[in-house]
Amino acid sequence: MNVRTVWRWLEAARTEGRTESRPRARLEVSDQAWEVLAQAGGNVAALHRHMEEAGGEAPSLASLHRVVRRDLQAGRVLPDRAVVRRQRDEQQTRQALADLALARPQGGGAVKTSAPPRRGEEAASGLPVGESGAPEGVVLPAGARLVRTSSVRAVAEAVGQAMATQGAVCVFGDAGRGKTAAVRMVLGEVPPGWKVTWVPVPVRPSVAGMRRAVFDALALAGRFPHTSALADAAVTGALQEARVLVVDEAQRLPVPCLEYLQSLWDHPGTRVTLVLCGAGSERALSRLPQLASRVVAWQEVPRLTGAEVAAVVTGFHPLWRTVPART
Repeated sequence: MNVRTVWRWLEAARTEGRTESRPRARLEVSDQAWEVLAQAGGNVAALHRHMEEAGGEAPSLASLHRVVRRDLQAGRVLPDRAVVRRQRDEQQTRQALADLALARPQGGGAVKTSAPPRRGEEAASGLPVGESGAPEGVVLPAGARLVRTSSVRAVAEAVGQAMATQGAVCVFGDAGRGKTAAVRMVLGEVPPGWKVTWVPVPVRPSVAGMRRAVFDALALAGRFPHTSALADAAVTGALQEARVLVVDEAQRLPVPCLEYLQSLWDHPGTRVTLVLCGAGSERALSRLPQLASRVVAWQEVPRLTGAEVAAVVTGFHPLWRTVPART
């Protein structure tokens, strides 16, 4: 040994109490990076790009390959990509359901409403609120209050699942079951950062008419473009922010109109959750399997049972509290 090496050993023993060699710094892959690697299907190059895009100091690709191979040989297990994706989707769904405030009054409890804005103003969620405190489009008699039924909670869960995955949801059921009212109640509680747009179905639906209906519903500035390409560019540009597109009376839409809505949803730059509502909307969607396969929730709004009616009407209007239960 060189004399200087021996003197360094003695100095380290005297000052640090260390007689062995100083351990070298070892590159480690964090649990978060390991999860990214699992989502990429074990692609180390994809993990390396993710680390570079995240900023900070990233190791070389060769070093990263060596560390991953070392950990795998040591017994570390790379989770299955499908399992990781399913866990991530479940977490997003739980978060969306929490944001939609599903832990509101249970059973037939009435919905609490704060002082509503003036007619024409918008609530914090972006959904207009009428003078009675009910969502715009829901008409209540004097003294009545909205009631959150089991059907409303089921619709809220279905819409929450669709928002979590930016998918589509179909709300169907016979006429008069309260489908539109349930959707309006649910979308009055969307989390911050989301906007809600109701697209009316034209009298005689066509692709040109739906394109104009979506353009007008988004309240885009300027006149309607004279070419379909310019109109689609304006619409897809507005849909780059998180938005729920609600199409009521969707059972009246022919296949070309459904294909147009699917093209907006499939556009790589848009962030759209599609809600199709109407009596028979599930049959309309069955005519376009490409869109039906993307529906994450098929939610039927059934008729209230006798027991549910007795519990709901007393919360709906105080007049019903004076009616004997046997009637």
